[in-house]
Amino acid sequence: MKLRVLYFAWLRERIGEPREMVETEAETVADLVEELRAREERYALAFSDLASVRVALDQELADFDASLAGVREIAFFPPMTGG
Repeated sequence: MKLRVLYFAWLRERIGEPREMVETEAETVADLVEELRAREERYALAFSDLASVRVALDQELADFDASLAGVREIAFFPPMTGG
């Protein structure tokens, strides 16, 4: 499947891209993260601490064990703070 992947804040800085189209066979968010980590060191660095990363699937917050079935867009970002 083809996914639009968005990166925000320090994830975007570490990866060097705000967005990209990714062709994947991943079934879950965690599977996709593993594929990305294996690509290059910059992805491995960005996803080295998943406790510091949140994810949204088609603009809905999700967990890393969430299915990618039917998903068109996935966004990775740091935890949000109020204020």
